[in-house]
Amino acid sequence: MWNEYNNPRHIRTLNGVVELQLKIRRCQNKSCLRYKKAYRPEKEGSLALPQNEFGLDVIAYIGALRYQEHRSVPQIHTHLELKGICISQRTVTHLIDRYDELLSLWLKDHKRLKAIVANQGRVILAIDGMQPEIGHEVLWVIRDCLSGEILLAKTLLSSRNEDLVALLLEVTNTLNVPIDGVVSDGQQSIRKAVRVALPSIAHGLCHYHYLKEAIKPIYEADRHAKKELKKKLEDYETLNVVLPMKLRKWQLLLKIIVRQCVVL
Repeated sequence: MWNEYNNPRHIRTLNGVVELQLKIRRCQNKSCLRYKKAYRPEKEGSLALPQNEFGLDVIAYIGALRYQEHRSVPQIHTHLELKGICISQRTVTHLIDRYDELLSLWLKDHKRLKAIVANQGRVILAIDGMQPEIGHEVLWVIRDCLSGEILLAKTLLSSRNEDLVALLLEVTNTLNVPIDGVVSDGQQSIRKAVRVALPSIAHGLCHYHYLKEAIKPIYEADRHAKKELKKKLEDYETLNVVLPMKLRKWQLLLKIIVRQCVVL
């Protein structure tokens, strides 16, 4: 698809502010069912909800503090500020509501979501898991890449592929439309779950993780070359230190010999 325009976006995550330069694409083929419809990068949906300033990892972290550690809104606000996240108490309350909406989405918007995907006639699933910190529950989100809608969000204690198989089957058995493909990162538990739940469906990595995987051989070769170059530079530096020392030693010995000859 052709790159129609670029859309800058800033997202506040647990690791700081992330600046995205999104390339929005549109199909130029008039016979295509998605002619001129905007297609946003899949990675964007794994980082944040549409039109939301804070990332999904922040929402998952707030949900964990609220429901696993039973923190109050002021306590959560203080906790986030200590982590360097600029946020108000009102926004904390709003994000708790968004967390609740995510987990109840499948029950409340069941009919609306089925109508959207039925109108499309197909879906491309994207699955992502957010675990704010070790020990916290993982917030799993399954989205439709074509409509951008979140189809299911659930918290799980682990990332076992058996649990993910159950999530995928829950979505696919309810939508009743063909699944054209699945997109995710390279996590092994997701790969195994897709092979079990959707064995005949194509499973690919999102652009970011695909390029990251593709560049691995180049990165490893570069890393090896860097180590060899560093070793040679260290040998060169050692040589630069040792040779002058030996030269000074021979110069001093030569002076002593000359003096002895003069005395004789």
